[in-house]
Amino acid sequence: MLLHLVAEFDLQRDVVPWLAARGWAVALDTSENSSALYIVNVERNGKIIYTWKGDRRNTHIGLYDLQTKQNEHLYMFERDLCIISCSINNERTLLAVSFRQYTEEERVSRLLQSVSKYLTLLIEIHPINNVRVLKAVDSCIRVQFLYPVEGRNTSTESHLLLVSEDKYIEQFDIHVVAEEEHKVVIQNSGQLPRIRVADDLVWAQWDMVEQRLFYIVPKESRSTLKCVQFYPDENCNSILESHLDISLNDTQFKLVNFGSDYCQDQGVASGSLNLQVSTSKAGGLCVCCSLASDTPDEVTYSIYFLHKGYNKTFTVSLERTDSHQLKEVAFMNLDYYVAAYLPGQFLHLLNIQHPDRLCYSLFLTGEDARIDILQNCFIRSPLVSTVLDCHVGSMYTVSISESALLQFLQKSKRDSERLAALHCALLYFRHTEDLETQIIWWISENLSTCHSFDPIQEFIIASLYWRMCPETHNLDKLLPYTSLLDWIGIIPGVTCATYIISLPVLEFQNSKGFWEKLSSNLESVKYAEPHLHYHNNVLRREWHNLSEEKEDRRPAAYLRNIFENAKKVLSHLDTLDSEERLAPLFQEEDYQQQLLMGLMVAQLKDHLMRHLQYVGKKKIDQIVLDYVAKLLNLVHRIMKEVWRRYQLHSCIFCFDERGSAGEFAVFHIMSRILEAANGLCMPLPPGFHTLHLGLGVRCLPLHTLLHYIDNGVLHLTETCVRKLLKDLDDTEKNEKLKFSIVTRLPEISVSVFCSVRFLRLSWRRVLF
Repeated sequence: MLLHLVAEFDLQRDVVPWLAARGWAVALDTSENSSALYIVNVERNGKIIYTWKGDRRNTHIGLYDLQTKQNEHLYMFERDLCIISCSINNERTLLAVSFRQYTEEERVSRLLQSVSKYLTLLIEIHPINNVRVLKAVDSCIRVQFLYPVEGRNTSTESHLLLVSEDKYIEQFDIHVVAEEEHKVVIQNSGQLPRIRVADDLVWAQWDMVEQRLFYIVPKESRSTLKCVQFYPDENCNSILESHLDISLNDTQFKLVNFGSDYCQDQGVASGSLNLQVSTSKAGGLCVCCSLASDTPDEVTYSIYFLHKGYNKTFTVSLERTDSHQLKEVAFMNLDYYVAAYLPGQFLHLLNIQHPDRLCYSLFLTGEDARIDILQNCFIRSPLVSTVLDCHVGSMYTVSISESALLQFLQKSKRDSERLAALHCALLYFRHTEDLETQIIWWISENLSTCHSFDPIQEFIIASLYWRMCPETHNLDKLLPYTSLLDWIGIIPGVTCATYIISLPVLEFQNSKGFWEKLSSNLESVKYAEPHLHYHNNVLRREWHNLSEEKEDRRPAAYLRNIFENAKKVLSHLDTLDSEERLAPLFQEEDYQQQLLMGLMVAQLKDHLMRHLQYVGKKKIDQIVLDYVAKLLNLVHRIMKEVWRRYQLHSCIFCFDERGSAGEFAVFHIMSRILEAANGLCMPLPPGFHTLHLGLGVRCLPLHTLLHYIDNGVLHLTETCVRKLLKDLDDTEKNEKLKFSIVTRLPEISVSVFCSVRFLRLSWRRVLF
């Protein structure tokens, strides 16, 4: 099971023992009253409001504090009522309650046609005192207090939202005063001031943490999503408007995260509107919608990635169908992912930050998709990475299990699964040394099984991405997060259609946090986002020109600057990693690698200067040095882990014996690292080619060794060649090896090595 759920609150565990200790649990003993205790609302400050029936069928309202783990009795009605909605203000002085007085049948049988069906009350509870009627209507009302920013002192003013089934939302402003003995009462004896927040809506969702109200107004064949932001200074603004190609029926009305109406949820039908907004800390904004399907063995859902400007509609073929099973997809907000879950069928983790390619989203079936705790679709996600199961009466924190993800990665057979799991491990969990080690081990074992991507390239690029992006705002839009230019693979049983949609319109001034990040995401889409990410095309061309000895055409100052860049990288690397390094890495000069390091610094600096002008040259210089130094450090990290796993020692430079199976495995991995580096045009730690060549001499037959040298897989380095010529004895086999190596050296290197006396003698034996 990939998703790990921990019960943060459970009615049976946290409330029932408390009720029993006070003699209030008698009415909960019979199965007939299984619905007598249920959750009504979850407030921003972690307070959970619930209701239960007493032994005389009185209706009680209680509160559980997640922080203190304490229960509190708030209010009691001396009647058997069905509580629809309930909310308490931040100061815990006012309680708003909406309930159904009678059913339609009861009104007719009791001749109560003139009595309203629903009643909404505002109650003073510090201490229990006056009760004020806010609404007495025949339409259902939901209530929700606004909460100020955390840490704010107590206020004399509270603000209450009323959401009506008649498709409007009002805000009541309530002033309170403190009387003798800390008694708090409502100041205004007349009608409470109120304003109309929204009209003609058919759907609304409350974001309790950020105090945002999303709602949809239908317009012919399209619908308009709007958002009202409530601020700590008690103002509110309509801040977003986005057109959606979703046709909504005017008769439908659905509320999300406005508490839990247990009575109403009992009658939820499969045809009801299933739509939810998900946001992420990185400025992602998604609309998730489950669509009706005419085919019994298929389910369809759409994710509108508003921050990217497109919609993806997925159609999933179900493995098995049950005519009685509700085919309604449940959506969960996990911040970096939004999860689409159909119990007994599939779990789809959709990458919010990088939704462009399917291979970065996890699609699971069978045991991997199973969530034992959640066996129905009547779940809500009131907070990020939180699930509320109203029917069971439990609230869970949701996270991706690191151990389950690694198991999934190890047993995956498809490249799409491997890519999705690899990116999840690197970008969702971020840096944990043990996890990174296990990923490197997995890569070393699966280099030949990944056909459509290079796992070494993905590991390096994704690891660099998460290491660097937190340093500076908008850096995530400029650095590459993948080595893939495109993905044409498929997910069996899943079809996906992508549609371009209009970008949302934002209206705000000097807003920070989520709205600023969303605005930045939208701007990057307008300016062709893929072209903003750094690419190595220019670097590859420049390095190719210089490495072919065309550098004489360049001014001396240019080359001097390039090598100064490389020196700064190596110097900066010393400050990043104080651990003992693998010899001979970073212990010799390598002209080619230093040239590539310096060029990469120059090219990346130019790229960032074009798009991060507000950051400043000094900061950009630091970012670039960090990036290239951490790149080299990652390659070194891979080498150290592989070295440790195969228990290799420094004896690789003893050429008098053949290499072991472990050395051959490491040689193969180093060859793949070189291939990955060439594909990305990225530098390698100085000394890499010496180490690679030393292993090649020990592990490969002569003809294969020479073939690798001739084809550029192995590079002759002065350090390794000198040691090779010095250490090998004068046997015929060794003479042939030395002669073959020397004849492949550049002329300037041959003249140097010819000064060695035993080498001259060796040549004479071979030639004559």
